[in-house]
Amino acid sequence: MYQAFLVKYGEIGLKGNNRHIFENALKNRIMDSLRPLGEYTVVREQGRIFVECPQGYDYEDTVEALGRVFGVTGFCQVKVVETTDWETVKQATGDFVEEMYPQKNFTFKVAAKRADKQYPLTSPEVCAKVGEYLLSRFSELSVDVHEPQEVITVEIRGRAYIYSKVLAGPGGMPVGTAGKAMLLLSGGIDSPVAGYMISKRGVALEATYFHAPPYTSDRAKEKVVDLARIVSRYTGPIRLNVVNFTDIQLAIYEKCPHEELTIIMRRYMMRIAEYFANKSDCLGMITGESIGQVASQTMHSLLTTNAVCELPVFRPLIGMDKVEIIDIAQKIGTFETSILPYEDCCTIFVAKHPVTKPILSVIEKSEELLADVIDDLMKEAIETTEVIEVRA
Repeated sequence: MYQAFLVKYGEIGLKGNNRHIFENALKNRIMDSLRPLGEYTVVREQGRIFVECPQGYDYEDTVEALGRVFGVTGFCQVKVVETTDWETVKQATGDFVEEMYPQKNFTFKVAAKRADKQYPLTSPEVCAKVGEYLLSRFSELSVDVHEPQEVITVEIRGRAYIYSKVLAGPGGMPVGTAGKAMLLLSGGIDSPVAGYMISKRGVALEATYFHAPPYTSDRAKEKVVDLARIVSRYTGPIRLNVVNFTDIQLAIYEKCPHEELTIIMRRYMMRIAEYFANKSDCLGMITGESIGQVASQTMHSLLTTNAVCELPVFRPLIGMDKVEIIDIAQKIGTFETSILPYEDCCTIFVAKHPVTKPILSVIEKSEELLADVIDDLMKEAIETTEVIEVRA
């Protein structure tokens, strides 16, 4: 087992003068992801990031940690050769094949990358000579340059690096390079996926959850904390604002038309979430809404909900079917927690026949019925909010 990994990245390599900012952010996120596992060294070198592992490191845990870092497109175990002496590099490539492939009856080709342009051999010459050497050393091997079963890569830099099997990373951009946004996190399937997808584009997350005791239990809150913890494996630590929404919900239930309960409730959720978003310097809000999935997610409803927001609202699931959302939830590990049978505040005060095409002026008129109590209730909800720092 080799003591180093080569980390590859995609879009970052296309950046201009600010490329180093993204590379350093990716390096730091890799270090954060690996820190609980031991004393790893992460270095940036000529458009590559290398991870040097401690003695006795756990391969599976390391692969899992690297596979969760946004910005990483691929990574692989790499054999590091401290010298670029040709005979040493050639011998080391053969040793690499010997160690990595117990069964050697496969087709291969050699790829070479020569960052050191002063090296005496060109990249095609390195490929030809390494291929010739491997064929002479292992008679079971055969060359197929068009559709090889394995690609053996030799990189010549200050040192030589030899690798083959590349594991896929999640792609995207390093978290924090695109600012921060507020996720409206419920206990359902959709919102954790929405947070994951926006964070994949480099956005750091904060979250707001609306709790309604005694109608929702402490287990419901624990479920949301668990979901935030799972998402934080990809995004880094998440500050979770737990808002006591009970009194606001009861006031809406008592004073407003029942068919408008859900849409009015959503509007006050957005107002409170935006308050915390502004307080934390977030540049937008994130929801897990998908057009037409439920009554509050029709085009008319989304327009009415958006009317209370000044910040942009990002809805990465907006055109996705439920089965597509579930596939992502299963992939990132949130699905089994999301389907635990604990009600959230969106499911306890539900109209039998909710309005699906709300008219903004009508909803605003209904909200006037709350005028005598809503300011105090909003103030109390904000002041009594519990803040939980969630990390994997």
